[in-house]
Amino acid sequence: MKTIQAKSKIIFMSTFPPTQCGIATYTQDTIKGINDVYGNSITCEICELVKSPLETPTQAYTLNTKNREDYTRVANEINNDDAVKLIHIQHEFGLFDGNYGDHLLDFLNVIKKPVTFTFHSVIQNPNSELKTFVKLLLSYSNSVFVMTRKSQEILMKDYDIQKEIITCVPHGTHIVIYEKPEEAKAKFDLQDRMVLSTFGLLGEGKSIETGLHALPKIIKNHPNVLYLVIGRTHPNLIEEGVDAYRDKLEGIVKDLNLEKNVRFINQYLDTNELLNYLKATDVYMFTSKDPNQAVSGTFAYAMSCACPLVASKIPHTVEVLTSDCGILVDIGNSDQFAEAAIKLLSDDSLREEMGINAFRKTRASSWENVAIKHMETYKNLMVNPSEIEFNYPSIELAHVKKMTTDLGIIQFSKISVPDLSTGYTLDDNARALVALCMHYKLTNDKADLPYILIYLDFIIRCQNPEGDFTNYIDQYNREHMEQNAEVNLEDSNARGVWALGSLISIKDILPEGIVQKASTSFLNSLKWAETIESPRSIGFATKGLYLYNSTIPNLYVSAIINKLNSKLVSNYEIHATKDWKWFENYLTYGNGILPESMLFAYLVTNKPIYKKIALESLEFLLSKMFTKKGFKVISNNGWYHKDSQPQEYGEQPIDVSYIIQTLNSFYTAFKNPLHKEYMKTAFNWFLGKNHLNQIMYNPISGGGYDGLEKENVNLNQGAESTVCFLTARLLMENFKESESRVIDLIKTKADMIINS
Repeated sequence: MKTIQAKSKIIFMSTFPPTQCGIATYTQDTIKGINDVYGNSITCEICELVKSPLETPTQAYTLNTKNREDYTRVANEINNDDAVKLIHIQHEFGLFDGNYGDHLLDFLNVIKKPVTFTFHSVIQNPNSELKTFVKLLLSYSNSVFVMTRKSQEILMKDYDIQKEIITCVPHGTHIVIYEKPEEAKAKFDLQDRMVLSTFGLLGEGKSIETGLHALPKIIKNHPNVLYLVIGRTHPNLIEEGVDAYRDKLEGIVKDLNLEKNVRFINQYLDTNELLNYLKATDVYMFTSKDPNQAVSGTFAYAMSCACPLVASKIPHTVEVLTSDCGILVDIGNSDQFAEAAIKLLSDDSLREEMGINAFRKTRASSWENVAIKHMETYKNLMVNPSEIEFNYPSIELAHVKKMTTDLGIIQFSKISVPDLSTGYTLDDNARALVALCMHYKLTNDKADLPYILIYLDFIIRCQNPEGDFTNYIDQYNREHMEQNAEVNLEDSNARGVWALGSLISIKDILPEGIVQKASTSFLNSLKWAETIESPRSIGFATKGLYLYNSTIPNLYVSAIINKLNSKLVSNYEIHATKDWKWFENYLTYGNGILPESMLFAYLVTNKPIYKKIALESLEFLLSKMFTKKGFKVISNNGWYHKDSQPQEYGEQPIDVSYIIQTLNSFYTAFKNPLHKEYMKTAFNWFLGKNHLNQIMYNPISGGGYDGLEKENVNLNQGAESTVCFLTARLLMENFKESESRVIDLIKTKADMIINS
């Protein structure tokens, strides 16, 4: 009988909430990132580090760091669990007992699982004893994570650690929906204040007094300033109920008459509320005075919430805070803090620009992206890492709805803020109608209907009496604009036909009035559709014609499909050679639509030539996109021309979405399991399996990022990229559901085995 295998486990050895410390929060956020990205195929458990026995332990393992025997006991317990594939130790010298925390060696001498570390402190210029100890620690693992390049350099230079075993992963940050401080302030009734802030567990090292001493000079220039000091005092600093550090700060406020300009928020805030305070901040004051502080989570979080910063010079800030994101000042220099804050508060445009730059810079270090980078190293340490697969994120329509007005879906956005000045296009509203029809078919969510109607009405508004369409409508006067005469409209028109056919294909579950409007517009477009010449336009129109004909068989529609695709056959016969089985001498965007068009023509006419070309051209396209080096999106940086090498980078979501749609159509027709695997591989591009190892969507809103460049992700979330991601995600839901049923069946059988 086949054994049911438990999910692989990673054990994190660390402090953990409700313990209030930076490492506990860091570990919690790291695990959440891993669960969000991989959680269906990996389990993360905690070995909680405590300093005294717990009456009711809540984690899988608990290690009393003051009890030397506990190190061996816990190691043996973990060794006995075959599902454990890796131990990740969050290392700080004060966490473990002994000289430099050397009681940890008792654990390492017994553990038989692969081990890796995160070094939260990397001390420069170590003495010989410390250097020897650190090298000894790493001899048990040959793997260590650090959070800055400076820490990596110190390990290599001062400790003689080989670069190959060091993984540099920045401190993680939370993804937030970008908004200007003016919007965020309304949540706290701070609209009339210029907000400075600092947060974290308070203590002498935070040097909040530096910010307080800078405040009088700032107030002279900006009397409405409010300095928010957010966070409780570190619990280790409160003795017998006496909070000496906070008493000191409150004394400074009183002495300097700052009561109207300082607000202490003496709470340990939940993450969302903290992030909202940071989004409401005009300037973040990072006042730390520890010159050896390797990394600061508070600094990283402030940048990720689009805060322009004034920051004291510690290794982390010197490495990360470039002049386009904030201003560096000397540690403890209140005058420099004041001057820098005044400069930023006096220039609204500069603050906004710096905030956006900081926001963009930290997207690469979101907890999801940090999880992906961790997993790339984990897989080198674990047995059978192929068992670990990406999760599919939840289906989110928030950004689609945010981009939609009563007229239609807006063309572009600045990060996640819709840019009304860019107007509306038939292209985008057609794609949005296709996606919302797919979503409605999947969920039967009545909330989709108003959006379906908006996009449909936009298409009808664009239709001319001759049956063709204009493409662009201006936001302000809502009229058809000159831009329509400046571009080739065949692709846009054909997408309109595709969208109308998509809606009509689900007519049985839609209100009759909506279907009737779409049918009238669709039938009016047919005379124009006969005249299409552009290959991709033929493909888009064929999709709509096929969907209509599959729902309402129509000889005229069938004849148009045949007429259009005979033109594609001619293109193929002109351009295809032994090594280039394609319809043109280049691959550009949306290439999958061409073999898909051939497939639909075959399904309607049953002509062997269509099937032959469909399969040949698809196989050729797949050979260019699914290579030995992995999945490669056709670059828009010059495209891919016959008899030349493919261009690099410049990858867009539209091409990924279209190849997934094409593969789905072929899988539906022929049930070739390879097509299903290719779909999963392509969709993984969105989830982080790309050359930057970064997610290509906003998991909170469902916004799709506009492109993947050589060194960065384009974080703007326009209509095209957002709808393309949504469409791909909806198609993958069918496979997710089938796999879930298989998993449920396995679990049921496992329960039966256990119970018997």
